Formats: sequence, C-alpha cells, structure tokens
Amino acid sequence: MGLGRRRSGKRTGEPTEAVGAGAVASRDEPVRDTPAADPGGTDVRTSDAPSHPSGVSALWSDGVGRAGTRSVQVLAIVALVAVAVFAITRLTLIVIPVLIALVLAAAISPLVGLLRRKGVPSFLATVIALLALVVVLGVVVWLVVAAVVNQWPELRDQAIDGFDELQAYVQDLPFQITEEQVASVRDSLVGLLQSDAVGAGALAGASQTVDFVAGFFVMVVVLFFFLKDGPAIWEFLLRPFEGARYERGQRIGETTVRTLGGYVRGTAIVAAVDAVAIGIGLAIVGVPLVIPLSVLVFLLAFIPLVGATLAGILCALVALVAVGPVEALIVVAIVIAVNQLEGDLLQPVVMGRTLRLHPLVILVALTAGTVLAGLTGAVLAVPIAASIWRAIQVWDGPDLPARFARQKRHETVDGAPASS
Repeated sequence: MGLGRRRSGKRTGEPTEAVGAGAVASRDEPVRDTPAADPGGTDVRTSDAPSHPSGVSALWSDGVGRAGTRSVQVLAIVALVAVAVFAITRLTLIVIPVLIALVLAAAISPLVGLLRRKGVPSFLATVIALLALVVVLGVVVWLVVAAVVNQWPELRDQAIDGFDELQAYVQDLPFQITEEQVASVRDSLVGLLQSDAVGAGALAGASQTVDFVAGFFVMVVVLFFFLKDGPAIWEFLLRPFEGARYERGQRIGETTVRTLGGYVRGTAIVAAVDAVAIGIGLAIVGVPLVIPLSVLVFLLAFIPLVGATLAGILCALVALVAVGPVEALIVVAIVIAVNQLEGDLLQPVVMGRTLRLHPLVILVALTAGTVLAGLTGAVLAVPIAASIWRAIQVWDGPDLPARFARQKRHETVDGAPASS
C-alpha cells in the first residue's frame, strides 16, 4: 500500500532527508547556526540577531525593574512584620504565656526525656517535671517576696540617698554637669524606684488581676502539653511538607529546643554564680541588705547587657550611703570583676554557642521586646532572637547556614586575593 510511504527519489540539489527520531527539526525551533561558504572559501556562521525586549519589557528587564521587584518584596515583608506585631500586641494574653511555656518546656524537657528512658510513663514523667518546675519557681518567688518585697522600702530609700550623696561628688568633678541634668536623672531614678512597676506594688497588683491569673493558667496548660506531646505537635505541624523542606523543619525544631533550653539553663547557672559571688563580696565589704541585693542580681541576670549594669548601680548606691565612697568603689570593682569572669570563663563553658549574638543585636532585641511586652518581653527577646539565628545557621543543612547568612569569600584573580 502506498499510504504513508515515503518517496525515495529526490531532486538534484535538495538536502537528503534523514531517517530517525529527532532527525527532522520542528518548524517552531529557532534556526541554528549553519556554516555557509563565502567566495573566499571560508565558512561563515550565520545566526539570528539577538532579540531585545521593547516597551514595558525593556523597562522591567534592567536595573530599575530589579530594584522595583525588590522594593515590592521588602514592602511585603514589612507589611507581614507589621501585621505580626499588631497581632502580638492585641493577643498578649495568649502569645506571652505560650512563649513562656515554650521556653520553660525547652529548659526542662531533658528531665522528661530522662524519666521516660528510666521507664516512667509519659504522663507521670510530665507531671513530675512540672511539679519540679513549680517547686523551683515557688522558691524563687518566696525569696523575692521575703528578701526583696518586704525590704523594698528600705532598699529604695538607701538607693535614693546614695544617689543624692553621689550628686554632691559629681558637682566637684573637673568637667561640667548641669544641675538640670542631675535633677533629670534623679527624677527618673526616683520615679522608677517608687513606681508600681517595681517592688510590692507590682507583685500585689499583678497577682490580683484577672489577666495575670488567666495568663498563668494558659501558660501551665500549654507547658503541660509541650512537655508531654511536644515532638508529636511539631511532627503534626510538619505534615504538609515533604523531602528537603520536612528535614529543614525537623532541624529547625531540634535546634530551637536545644537553643532555648541551653539559654535558660545556662543563664540560671550564671545568674546563681553571679548572685553568690557578688553577695559574698557585699558581705565582706559590710554592705547591708545583702540578701535582697543578691536576689536582684540573680533576677536581673536574665536581662543581658542591661541587667548586670542595673544590679551593679543599685549595689554601689546602697554601699555609698551605708558604708562610704571607698567601699562603694570596691563594690563597683567586685561587680566588674565578677561580670568579666562570667563573660570570659563561665558563659562560654556553660552556654557554648547558644548565645553568639552581636551586642547590637541583643540591644535591638531587648528594645523591641520591652516595647512589645514590657519586662517579660525584655526577658524573652534575647533567647527568641538567639533561636532564630541558630535556625538560620541550619537552614540548608546541619552545618550549612542559609545562603544570605553564609560567610562570603573574597574572589581571587590568578591565585592572588582581589583588592577591595
């Protein structure tokens, strides 16, 4: 039959048709470079001229288009951040207890894991760990109430008198400090010490509010489920992801828990050492109110950078009015020495790589946390920032940060570093 049969004959000068798959080029394919003979015998390749976008396409294919695209992306990110901040400020009663529960769960999850490995049922192990945490927090609250709140009026008066005495020394300095500047600082200090944000007023006021009780209840319930079913909850949240994205989610979850737990446990150890060391120094110098000052040192140690400074100032002011200027300088030296030893020796050993953040990042995180959630936000801001940074460090692999966070290498030319 002649249907579908090819004609074998070809006219002279026509290219022979090749047989086989892919031998016949599609009409839609671009014409490839083909050699053409010129009169001089040299093969000359002919190709289509490069196509250039025109009109709107030309505008958005250059640097202006890329800049516009990046601007839209940045605006979208800023809008998402603004929505998240707005939601946090409106849902503080839910967000803050959940964050506190997450941090505490990360801190005591090793205890739950240890009890489970010993054969203790999951529910019972969670209850035991939760009760242990309640006992520890109860001891801390009792120390605060007994040592700080009950003696806060005396401690406040000692600090204010110490500042007044310091003011007299400041006026004799060789450089000029106006009375308005000193009065402004004094008014701020007195307002802080006498406000309800510090001392018995804050504790009594907070404990009597419905928001505090509701938030505490939410925190305890969420903490219980985080301790009991934390890995299962995270596994459920990762179900929509597969492959590399699922593995990334697993790495981020494990890194976040490890970072938060290490931060809380490490900071608690560092704070306890600071409180004991500074307390012993205050007792040797003869400063009164050693116990409440030591408790304040312990609590303020959970606020990086700012906490140690505030504790040192308060101890120095009490020493100034109680025992004299020389002893106050000795107290300042003790606080500086303890903080230096903590930063150089204790913190690297206890916390390791948990909190390798630039001081500027810590300061910005503290400011943002304070603005959003007050003192609680200041305490939570730094561990959350550290967790985010550690998650970025394992974004593309166990030891492979996200592309934008990788250390860039200098380009070399002929084996020599390129000049910058």
